[in-house]
Amino acid sequence: MTKTATKKTVELVHLSLNNVSVGYDGAVVVSDIHMTLGNGQIGCLLGPSGCGKSTLLRAIAGFEPVMGGEIAMAGQLLSSTNSTLPPEKRKIGMVFQDLALFPHLNVEENIAFGLRGWPQAQKVARIQALLSLVGLPGMEKRYPHALSGGQQQRIALARAMAPRPKLLLLDEPFSGLDASLSEALVPEVREMLLQEEMSALLVTHNQMEAFTMADQVAVMCEGRILQNDTAYNVYHCPETPFVADFVGEGDFLSGIVIDSFSVQTALGVLRSPEPHHFAASQSVEVLVRPDDLLHDDESRVTGEIIAKRFRGSHFLYRIELPSKQRLFCFASSHHNHALGEHIGITLDLDHLVMFSRSS
Repeated sequence: MTKTATKKTVELVHLSLNNVSVGYDGAVVVSDIHMTLGNGQIGCLLGPSGCGKSTLLRAIAGFEPVMGGEIAMAGQLLSSTNSTLPPEKRKIGMVFQDLALFPHLNVEENIAFGLRGWPQAQKVARIQALLSLVGLPGMEKRYPHALSGGQQQRIALARAMAPRPKLLLLDEPFSGLDASLSEALVPEVREMLLQEEMSALLVTHNQMEAFTMADQVAVMCEGRILQNDTAYNVYHCPETPFVADFVGEGDFLSGIVIDSFSVQTALGVLRSPEPHHFAASQSVEVLVRPDDLLHDDESRVTGEIIAKRFRGSHFLYRIELPSKQRLFCFASSHHNHALGEHIGITLDLDHLVMFSRSS
């Protein structure tokens, strides 16, 4: 798997889920889960609320038994239908959505909670190293109520990382933060994990968190993983209509296949550099992202602006074509067009992502 420049190549499988099913009171919540996470890799379970991602995380942590399959880490079986290793013996750290810092303990005592049994000198050194890592040196004696939301998040992370767990699980850890703070903190947390060379698995419904944080993203829907891939491939090469629709803004443009490289649409004939598997005359839906549709005053193809959103550097227009199909379109913020105005548009696709219209 291709890695980022700051990440060394992952060669060893660290966490393995093989045909895992989990449920409550006999009802299956997640099923047929196959997933691996490399040594030192950061993964993400991405999906809407209720899709089973937190349930799967709890099973990995040992809080829920599996109904089928096996979970293993570093060559050790954690869960199967016949045996379950207790959570406290799994060497797994966890950061919860509500952070769960102890309000009656100061920062130093919160971090030290997971270091019971460590020699005092090593404990002090580890706490100081972690406070430096999370950018909060000198805050040992402060209590959680005296910290900002971002600072509390960093301390919760430091506490979970303190005993050097083999795996760190993060369950919607940024959901309680405002958007700007979350945007700044997510890449910082990634860098902290990289510095510690710690494998981690994040649960979120926020695609930007997933893209910024993870080396691989597993998109879940109704208890199943539909695609487990790099963020780039999940966005640009979705394997199902759900993944295409859930990850990023976009629309489906109806078309009729001409041949192995071409499809006829309301925006003209679209051509692919690679052959596709659809038969001639087959009805298909072509995925069009907002950045694929360009505002072009020279184009003979026009559409009516039926909605617009100002996003600072650009506008996101909702365009209705003469065929009544609707698409999103990016335009420079200098092109401030009015609702009801017709503008020229050009489709600029470097590859075609298509699905059968019956999918």
